[in-house]
Amino acid sequence: MWWGRDRKAGLAGAGKKPQSEGKGFARPDNSRYRLAVFHAHLVEEKSSAVEMAEEKLAAMEAAVAKAKEAAESGAPTLFDKIVSKQIPSTVVYEDDKVLAFRDISPQAPVHIIIIPKDRDGLTQLSKAEERHTEILGHLMVTAAVVAKQEGLVDGFRLVVNDGPQGCQSVYHLHLHLLGGRQMNWPPG
Repeated sequence: MWWGRDRKAGLAGAGKKPQSEGKGFARPDNSRYRLAVFHAHLVEEKSSAVEMAEEKLAAMEAAVAKAKEAAESGAPTLFDKIVSKQIPSTVVYEDDKVLAFRDISPQAPVHIIIIPKDRDGLTQLSKAEERHTEILGHLMVTAAVVAKQEGLVDGFRLVVNDGPQGCQSVYHLHLHLLGGRQMNWPPG
């Protein structure tokens, strides 16, 4: 084709060689030309955006894999460092078994992370064993206490991300308590 690709856009005359006029060629109808150029720019921008998204996703996957490997080796997680006060956080609830603090990248007006202070092999929910029954129940009760404390009387959502396909980024079991807005279904 002479003037770009048609790309199934149904552009009448786009891609056809124009008739000769004297020494040169005439441009195709101006509106068709602009539409073809605009279409080419959109395709190029979309391709660039897809490439950037793929690069960002690859970098995130690499970081998550590294975090998972470190957690499974027993190295301190980000949340272990928050429990030990090496990293500051805005604590909203604490007892001898759990810690609850505000998420630094909230996805709702109220977004609180609730974690067991002692990881005890609970890098993710799918690793839970019978011996974890007490702490798992305590996490749920704590979520209810914190939700009430935060004024979430009309409801809230609890989320546990598990593994790469569940978008888990910190391999230390944790609950996301989300509220303060209408939640949608299905999530994610």
